[in-house]
Amino acid sequence: MKKGQIIEGVIERVDFPNKGIIRTEDGRQVIVKNTIPGQKVSASINKIRKGKAEGRLLEVLEKSPLEGDKTGCVHAGECGGCTYQTLPYDRQLEMKAEQVKKLMDDVIDQENRDYQFLGIKESPRQTAYRNKMEFSFGDEFKDGPLALGMHKRGSFYDIVTVENCQIVDEDFRKILSVTLAYFREKNITYYHKLRHTGYLRHLLVRKAVKTGEILVDLVTTTQTDFPGIAGAQMDEVESTLNNAQENAFAGTEEELLEGWKAALLAADYKGIMTGILHTRNDNVADAVTNEGTDVLYGQDFFYEELLGLRFKITPFSFFQTNSLGAEVLYQTAREFIGDALPSGTDADIAEHGKIVFDLYSGTGTIAQMLSPVAKKVIGVEIIEEAVEAAKENAQLNGLHNCEFIAGDVLKVIDSIEEKPDYIVLDPPRDGINPKALEKIIRYNVPQMVYISCKPTSLARDLEVLQARGYEVKKVCCVDMFPSTFHVETVVLLSQQKPDDTIEIDLDLDELDATSAELKATYQEIKDYVLKEFGLKVSSLYISQIKRKCGIEVGENYNLPKSENPKVPQCPKEKEDAIKAALKYFAMI
Repeated sequence: MKKGQIIEGVIERVDFPNKGIIRTEDGRQVIVKNTIPGQKVSASINKIRKGKAEGRLLEVLEKSPLEGDKTGCVHAGECGGCTYQTLPYDRQLEMKAEQVKKLMDDVIDQENRDYQFLGIKESPRQTAYRNKMEFSFGDEFKDGPLALGMHKRGSFYDIVTVENCQIVDEDFRKILSVTLAYFREKNITYYHKLRHTGYLRHLLVRKAVKTGEILVDLVTTTQTDFPGIAGAQMDEVESTLNNAQENAFAGTEEELLEGWKAALLAADYKGIMTGILHTRNDNVADAVTNEGTDVLYGQDFFYEELLGLRFKITPFSFFQTNSLGAEVLYQTAREFIGDALPSGTDADIAEHGKIVFDLYSGTGTIAQMLSPVAKKVIGVEIIEEAVEAAKENAQLNGLHNCEFIAGDVLKVIDSIEEKPDYIVLDPPRDGINPKALEKIIRYNVPQMVYISCKPTSLARDLEVLQARGYEVKKVCCVDMFPSTFHVETVVLLSQQKPDDTIEIDLDLDELDATSAELKATYQEIKDYVLKEFGLKVSSLYISQIKRKCGIEVGENYNLPKSENPKVPQCPKEKEDAIKAALKYFAMI
């Protein structure tokens, strides 16, 4: 198999995230993204590494039987967003649940396979569910007209104008259309990523589902040397260049922005235009960076409501992008930890209440939902703007037992005097910094709730948590992003107690406290193997190797609960590592 080779095949399955699997005639697997199980596709091999091959989707030759007659958005195939839009919603849910269950089963300890997998909860809305969009300025093709929308699938430069996008409501679409028409008419340049020249960068739109309030933010560079030319037209012939300059806007930036504001305010919306902002960003990275924001109209925040609480949201503070889905997500998290927190009168909670840490707390939504049944909730979030919003939100909702701290979780938790009774984790997409995770584990809380927007990062962190004594009790998925491959996962973890997993028959007459069997605990052996060899081993594997080495372990130790089970045998690599640990602890 070579780069550039064209292959055809049927997608056998799709693994998270968005990895369609084709099996070639010689039995090799090729990953092709943006596909659906059952589709026959053609792909071009573009990556071969360590025996694994990846291909770029060229064409869907035959639809999948799963797709039925459902038609997708008019931007399907071009826009890089909604991969699953042609699938019936129940099939989308089924596929996401299967993907997460497979990831969980691959990392959860063998002796913990009786954990509860609660399936997936659907989004209350399947279309028009997003409360935030970041649109990019660019051109639809090289030297083409100004475009405003989403990146074209597989392209870093080309932009698809998504004026008919179905995952936002009509107010988003109207704001996009008005903005694009205005700046096209004025012949204003977009920021060219290679040349680092141009003015227009992004359009940020946020709208609350419950209150209907709308916030719009135009993100530009400070390159205001108007007149400008729309698109990347600098290399065109002189006559075209002169013609474009004759029609270009020749006023000041203030006049340009005033005209844009007037165009937005002249349009009709179902919601309420609460604020129109302008943010400056000269950073070369293709991301929205706030280097100063001016309010052109109204205010720089809006309000949203979740589960009876009111939240003030600023342009760049984190808030779940599906408001109604967030209610389902947070209600699930609250149910997971709710049994561990006392209920009753304020006096009961004051006497028996628990201290809860909400790490990676954003604008404090989870903290505030837990505060009525907690003695105190302490939230930690690295984005200062979000922390200030969280403090205001707590006051707005009359909650006085919430404290919010700005800073990196890795550094901040060392300075917190209180010790948590329970911990809620809602980290960013890449999961938890390994050093921060170690500090979190050292609190040794009896239960944790982990909320993840990326199951692969969650799986990695679960391996560490299990190796350090935590057991997965419940897993539930929540679909916050219909038509896409993204999914949220909520996990309840409990500190594993010795009585939970081991049964040992001891003859007290023969018990010798100096015997080799007692020189190291199972957890010490697991920790040693993980540290020295980077391998995670189960108690079952340790007991198998101890028996091989002539070390007695009680005949009932770690017996599976089902009758006639298939007992997995310890792989050779892990056997050698366990033997090395037994030698290290002078047990053999």
